Amino acid sequence: MKIGQHIDLGERPVLLAPMEDVTDPAFRLMCKRFGADMVYTEFVSADALIRSVSKTEQKLNISDEERPVAIQIYGRDTETMVEAARIVEQARPDILDLNFGCPVKRVAGKGAGAGMLQHPEKMLEITRAVARAVRIPVTVKTRLGWDADHKIIVDLAERLQDCGIAALTIHGRTRAQMYTGEADWTLIGEVKNNPRMHIPIIGNGDVTTPQRCRECFDRYGVDAVMIGRASFGRPWIFREVKHYLTTGEELPSPGYEWYMDVLRQQVTDSVNLLDERRGILHVRRHLAASPLFKGIPNFRNTRIAMLRAETKEEVFRIFGEIEGMLASL
Repeated sequence: MKIGQHIDLGERPVLLAPMEDVTDPAFRLMCKRFGADMVYTEFVSADALIRSVSKTEQKLNISDEERPVAIQIYGRDTETMVEAARIVEQARPDILDLNFGCPVKRVAGKGAGAGMLQHPEKMLEITRAVARAVRIPVTVKTRLGWDADHKIIVDLAERLQDCGIAALTIHGRTRAQMYTGEADWTLIGEVKNNPRMHIPIIGNGDVTTPQRCRECFDRYGVDAVMIGRASFGRPWIFREVKHYLTTGEELPSPGYEWYMDVLRQQVTDSVNLLDERRGILHVRRHLAASPLFKGIPNFRNTRIAMLRAETKEEVFRIFGEIEGMLASL
């Protein structure tokens, strides 16, 4: 799959989704090492970027190790989005992605993110203007529509393509669904199989296993699959998926000690990137969500302790206790 003229991701690429407070540089690099074919930054507020908010500007920090990498921006005003896009281009990402899919109230409720699905003409205006303003490939990530009565993605996809985007990512839910219910891939497949579409279509939503990833490629014909929440506490999912896509077989488990070492490295990387206090705060949500701990009896108190831990030493002590639990299963 190629995005633009120069970004070749190969056959059946698997991408790390952009996620706020998740896809920081340390996590992106870890997922890259485990096989993610492309990674995305956390989303960047166009308004904050043009006001030079330092915390927002820090999200533009990317490294050559993680290429190809996309920086994603969101906003609701055309001039602001164009100005932000030009600032982003100076950070030298491989791709600029426009977020028209975030469903959270503080974004969509103000008309940005998935809120744009209520104003498709404005969405198209912004997309057209940004695509003309920068020289790097511009892509879009959006949803099926605002709600079940307004699933507009099939027509919208064609119109976004006409605006000059180089690829389109579709999350298989409406904004009204947020992250509830099952992702519906049928309309994603309909967009991909539309003979008038010629840009790559990337599918997203509920891809949690290697088998499901392969099914999405086979059944819906998408050019790439994007994995989001399934990577929480499980960055090795990309390793598992890539192996299955290549061989048709599940990757043998390397044992719980290997998984725990990966999580230790994730904690260490997060602390090194930020500092101990902020690094631990950032990584705790990954640890609490890790499927590695499912099935451990009476784990609730340990999970709570992990969510309350404030130091690397404390987290690693809890890890030692967990290893004892896993060894006894």
